[in-house]
Amino acid sequence: MPLVVRLRSAVCLLGRFPALAGVDLDVAPGETVLLSGGNGAGKTTLLRMVAGLLPLHQGEGEVLGVDLTHDRRSHRSRLGFVGQETFCYDDLTVRENLRFATRAAGGSTHDADEALEALELVRLAGVRHGRLSTGQRRRLGLAVAIARRPELFLLDEPHAGLDAPGRAYLTDVLTRASADGRSVLIASHELDLVRPSVTREVVLTNGQAHGALDGGGAPATVDPPAPAPRQALERT
Repeated sequence: MPLVVRLRSAVCLLGRFPALAGVDLDVAPGETVLLSGGNGAGKTTLLRMVAGLLPLHQGEGEVLGVDLTHDRRSHRSRLGFVGQETFCYDDLTVRENLRFATRAAGGSTHDADEALEALELVRLAGVRHGRLSTGQRRRLGLAVAIARRPELFLLDEPHAGLDAPGRAYLTDVLTRASADGRSVLIASHELDLVRPSVTREVVLTNGQAHGALDGGGAPATVDPPAPAPRQALERT
């Protein structure tokens, strides 16, 4: 079965600095992979590159059968990306943004309204995106990703800003995603919260991944090696 994500010696630059310095990574269908590592290890950069938001500077990259060296856009409708940006329209309300994004991905109004309620956004349904707080925007971004029912979730600290019921709902979503054959690539510092839901853990250190090629679904947790001295890099 084809891999959902396949990276080989992938390099991604932020400015002139390599935020990813030759990453190899496999993600199989139905697999939930945790990206762990310290601040600046390259987790956010990796997710944004897989989403096509940052270019693959060198190496090989394929996501959902799309070669990132030639096409960084055509796979985006099949992704559910949660990051610092929601990519929503400031002049549309929470409900309007959620329904618009869901329909654009082939989803239904029911999917949008279910996510709206589950993430406790009903009381904000009529509020324009431009007036939302940072935490409210993150919840909306997560609702959009879930409602779209993507083939691949790309989640960057998705538990941030969620209360206990919201976190429980997210755990259920991750469990159902795996059962439905959807893949998840999740970056998080809340390891104790995320680890029970994942198939495998990949540790990023200095822009490189360790334990990243066991894409058959076998559980594996990898301890990072001691970082080698190197020039300070600019990474997210």
